[in-house]
Amino acid sequence: MATRIRLQRHGRKGRPIFHIVVADQRSKRDGRYIEKLGIYNPNTNPATIDLNFDSALNWMMTGAQPSDTARAILSHEGIMMKKHLLEGVRKGALTEEQAEAKFATWKEEKLARIGGKVDGLSKAAEEAKAKRIEAEKEVNRKREEAIAAKNAPEVVEEEVAEEAPAEETAEVEAATEEAPATEEGEKAAE
Repeated sequence: MATRIRLQRHGRKGRPIFHIVVADQRSKRDGRYIEKLGIYNPNTNPATIDLNFDSALNWMMTGAQPSDTARAILSHEGIMMKKHLLEGVRKGALTEEQAEAKFATWKEEKLARIGGKVDGLSKAAEEAKAKRIEAEKEVNRKREEAIAAKNAPEVVEEEVAEEAPAEETAEVEAATEEAPATEEGEKAAE
């Protein structure tokens, strides 16, 4: 019996959730399976993978063939790397300690990359939220100004003619009369 590690589709229309299962190659996609290994939810960012590591590794070591998508998921979780290292130990190229050390360093690097992505996504979400709040404040400010302008009573300014005292007007008239006289005198002197 040829066994395959593959995905079974569940969930609602447009929002799938996949079960990672070990099944006979001849069974239907969503049909009978031998063992359920985990769940893959591509709807979250980053995608959520809940996988039984030891059971999946055991099936890989006994010869179960993963589908293309299941291979990508197993590789992402480190099962393919662990299988590769265990094959090296079986052939004598590595010791158990070396294989465990290599896998531990690989896992730490992988977790750091995933953590960086999650931090970047949360920071981008916070920045987008701040921009939306600023835009909303600007819209509210403009709306308040428009309402205030609409509700403000119309002020009609009446021009009130103030009469200047007679002394000031007399001085201004005298200054204007003297200026042309001096100009005429200068022209005559030339």
